[in-house]
Amino acid sequence: MGVAGRPLARQHCFRHSVPITIFLLLLLYLSARILGALLGCGSWAQACIPEGPPPFQGMLGRMMRPFRASLNPAGDVELSQYLAGWRELVKLLTPLGSIFTFATSEASTKVTALEARLRGPDAEHYTSLAAMVAWERRAGLLRRPGAVPRDSARPSGSRTLLLLHRALRWSQLCLHRVATGALGGPDAGAQCSDAYRTALAPHHPWLIRHAARLAFLAFPGRGRLLELSCPGTTEAEARTALAQAAGTLEDVYNRTQGMLAELGLLQLA
Repeated sequence: MGVAGRPLARQHCFRHSVPITIFLLLLLYLSARILGALLGCGSWAQACIPEGPPPFQGMLGRMMRPFRASLNPAGDVELSQYLAGWRELVKLLTPLGSIFTFATSEASTKVTALEARLRGPDAEHYTSLAAMVAWERRAGLLRRPGAVPRDSARPSGSRTLLLLHRALRWSQLCLHRVATGALGGPDAGAQCSDAYRTALAPHHPWLIRHAARLAFLAFPGRGRLLELSCPGTTEAEARTALAQAAGTLEDVYNRTQGMLAELGLLQLA
């Protein structure tokens, strides 16, 4: 009896040890990224040096310009400019800490996937958000209640953009709260964690939510984040620059959110 029971016991332990092992590896990865971020990001020293009134030169300016240009006068969102803005946003957020990398780790893949559509055989239909949604709906690429997309193995461009849209909201909220948080108020980690719970956590599985919560415990303080995002400036200058960048992201988010809501696509993913 005792000998026969050992393999079953080992199987039981193995089944329970696998998710625990994955969880510990994820935490180890996040911790390593945090330590790397805290040890220095000297190559980003030109991120936020003002030329006078905005736009700023360096990374903030390179991010804000395409995002602003994506908001066309007709009320649509130009996809090529939107994706160019995302490329620069990833570059800006990456050195600020592993939790930013965690939130944007899939962004480059999604941007690349959408850029491929802009250059592909159906490129004429991917000039703007409205044009993309209209064509994908006609082509049967969008999910409808009770229906399956025609090509279920290939996510639609609209679904990919929705995922980027949610990540943009978290980035915008976090940058805004870092820029505007009052002395003596909640620290930056608590504010960005709350923004995560609002924008991304509802769409993440438990394991990712828990890992993110632990990673926020090692989040850099507000002063360190301001120094990393805008080196060589005063705290007031860094706050002003980040607040303006967050305002640009909010404008893009609001335009996209309104369009996705009107088109009935907020639950596409």
